[in-house]
Order: sequence, then C-alpha cells, then structure tokens
Amino acid sequence: MSENRSYFMPGIVLALLTLVLDQLSKYWVVHHFWPGHGCDPLNKATAFRCNFPVTSFMDLTMAWNTGISYGLLSDNGQTGRILLIAFSAVAVIGFTIWLLRSTSLLLAVSIGLVIGGAAGNAIDRVVYGAVADFVSLHAFGFYWYIFNLADAAIVAGAAGLLYDLLWGDRKNALNDT
Repeated sequence: MSENRSYFMPGIVLALLTLVLDQLSKYWVVHHFWPGHGCDPLNKATAFRCNFPVTSFMDLTMAWNTGISYGLLSDNGQTGRILLIAFSAVAVIGFTIWLLRSTSLLLAVSIGLVIGGAAGNAIDRVVYGAVADFVSLHAFGFYWYIFNLADAAIVAGAAGLLYDLLWGDRKNALNDT
C-alpha cells in the first residue's frame, strides 16, 4: 500500500489544479468577460443570448446547465439540484478513495481529473444553482455541446480510465498468470 501512495500526490495535485483553473475560468467569464461585452450572464433568462465568436470553430456561449451532460435531468428543480450536489460529493469521495489505491501514474492522473472536474461543477451548483458552461465548438454545421474546463477534465479523465482498463498494468498482469 505504501508504494501506491506515491501516486496519490500527483493525482490530488492535479485534482486541485483542475478545480482552481475551472473555478477561475468560470469566475472570469461570468463576472468579467460577459459584463464587459454588455451581457448579464447571471440573468439566466437572457444569458443564452451571450455569444462571442472566438474562431471559425469556437464561440464563447453562456449556458446554465441545471442537469448533467447534454442537459439530462435538468427539469428536477431544487430537489434535483440537491441530489446532483450529493451525487457529486459521493463521487469525489469515492474517486479519492480509489486514488489512494491507484496503481499507476495514468490511473492517478485520470482520477485526479475526474475529481477536480466533479468538484468544480458541484461548486457551481452550490453557488449559482447550475453549472456555468461557456465553450461552444462547431464545424461544418455541427455544434458540440457547450462545456467548461471541468467537463473537459472529466472527459479526459474518463478516457484515461478507459485506456487504463483496457491496456493498463492490470490487463498485462492478468495475461501473465
């Protein structure tokens, strides 16, 4: 177990870095960028009108997500919000326990990204009542969902976990037996 603890620090540092960068980016967008462009993102009724083209394939577009990915579970009001906050808290605790037991740097980094992203979105739900999403990627008439740094970290972390599951040390260890 003491050997596994060496992977805990990189994972937890990345989780904290992800959380801080996510919260700083959201704070900047909500409290500085949009007001400077004549938009009030805190007025959730009109926030969807906040759109700023950055490149031919990326816009900053304000969206408040009261649900989970792709707006799923967004019609559950205050009860849904509390349940999503509780689910995020349980997920952060569970992933932290898994991080303590991580057996590779890839696993620790992947778990750290998920922890930081989940905590960042949970903080938004507590502070704003919804998650602040603002990056919109698009090409050839196809628009990806609007997301934030926490969402990107969770997706990258999940990809790392999947990679570790399929091609990580445990698979090699199973093949050696």
